[in-house]
Amino acid sequence: MEKTEVYKVKAEQQGSRLDQVLSQAFPEISRSFLQKRIREGGVLVDGDVCDSKKYKVEEGQEITLAIPEPEELEVAAEPIPLDLVYEDGDMLVVNKPRGMVVHPAAGNDRGTLVNAVLYHCGGSLSSINGVIRPGIVHRIDKDTSGLLMIAKNDRAHNFLAEQLAEHRITRVYEAIVYNNFPDEEGTVDAPIGRDPKNRLKQAVTEKNSKRAVTHYRVLERFGTFTRIEARLETGRTHQIRVHMAYIHHPLLGDPVYGPSKNPFGLKGQMLHARVLGFRHPATGEYMEFEAEPPEDFQKVLERLRNKRL
Repeated sequence: MEKTEVYKVKAEQQGSRLDQVLSQAFPEISRSFLQKRIREGGVLVDGDVCDSKKYKVEEGQEITLAIPEPEELEVAAEPIPLDLVYEDGDMLVVNKPRGMVVHPAAGNDRGTLVNAVLYHCGGSLSSINGVIRPGIVHRIDKDTSGLLMIAKNDRAHNFLAEQLAEHRITRVYEAIVYNNFPDEEGTVDAPIGRDPKNRLKQAVTEKNSKRAVTHYRVLERFGTFTRIEARLETGRTHQIRVHMAYIHHPLLGDPVYGPSKNPFGLKGQMLHARVLGFRHPATGEYMEFEAEPPEDFQKVLERLRNKRL
């Protein structure tokens, strides 16, 4: 089954490329996917198939985009070791290592946290997020390490998700960023949305964005670099990474928002979800957990303390 979307070319789009107009018409869909649909014959212009992304459109033309139904992945349980911080009949708290993806996606359906949790729990996880993300209440980036909560049933999932939506979850990160700070602490209150110049990135922007608030505090100064604590008030995609880059303190090792090269040859940002606190879905009791940053993070700190860049 396919669903179709229809868009009429505007006057200001006269002479623009077909793929560019489609990106403007459907900003929620990636440019690469739209180009793939053009190549596959999934785009019509005035009823005729157009398989060239460079085709120049004309005002008033009707573009029809056919979108195939997403394929359901079969997620397999895998015996991958988990760093379990807490577990009971309703939920778990896991310390995710750097380099592990949280949930499967097309082309990457093995070795994820979901694969590991499915094996550990024997399939006893919440179904709120479907077969691809069973139990996953929130997530952190592949190259961010640290604490995540996972729900074993739908009741627990809804209870924890409600706390997230109401900003009542304690989430404190530790990071190493570029440059020194003039003050000991501060707040970045700046909306985040998809970068209008690069669809693969997030950015501080007023267009199609949501409010994002990050509170930070200096923990240790090294001159060129600073170790900070970042407390999330909201939880937008890449929030800490985007906010720190926005105030000219990109994360060390961040390949997307930081310098292209770093003095440590890191493959991923120095960011760790250190503290996670919430009310338990069954008892209502507030619980808080803490996990120290991983070994690679600690080694970078040691080199900075010894002034060995």
